Amino acid sequence: MADELVLLDFWPSMFGMRTKMALAEKGVSYEYIETDPWTKTPLLIEMNPIHKKIPVLIHKGKPICESLIQLEYIDEVWSDTYPILPSDPYQKAQARFWADFIDKKLYDPAWKIWGTKGEDQVAAKKELIEHFKTLETELGDKTYYGGEVFGFLDIALMGYYSWFKAMEKFGEFSFETEFPKLTEWTKRCLERESVVKALADSDKIIEYAYALRKKFGAE
Repeated sequence: MADELVLLDFWPSMFGMRTKMALAEKGVSYEYIETDPWTKTPLLIEMNPIHKKIPVLIHKGKPICESLIQLEYIDEVWSDTYPILPSDPYQKAQARFWADFIDKKLYDPAWKIWGTKGEDQVAAKKELIEHFKTLETELGDKTYYGGEVFGFLDIALMGYYSWFKAMEKFGEFSFETEFPKLTEWTKRCLERESVVKALADSDKIIEYAYALRKKFGAE
């Protein structure tokens, strides 16, 4: 393993999808090890003893945890290929700010939409729509979040894309209706081979969400 690049990941993970996009953009090959986060494998515990979560990127035997940190690591190590982060310090800071916003504001209401019911689900839907509208405002009329170039923030948000259909189904709303600019942005992102190959099948995500709803007692 010491001379290899290994990714411990679980197929429905929006965070792992980010890392796969970044590696694809850089044209970097790696070994993929499917790692169910509900089953803490010895390798996962060894490589991420603090959080015991996926994805974990293992480079030359050393683990890099947390997907946004992995994106920056990938960009720095393979700096001679497609740049992921902006070179301008201010633009880089802005990209980091909004990526942090995505993880702090989207994840909780997103899982509550398919993982809860009743008032909790209604409140989660309202919160999620509000945050997506904020992200749509930030996008504005730009082609990508960084302007004309697909990059760090686009990868951070597109990691959630495979779950959009599940959010629509359980939240009973339409992305295209609620967020027309974000919808067009996703279409542009989906033209990239790196994005398409990294994403999980949305219908399988819905099946997985149904299974989790039963597990959490939301059905």
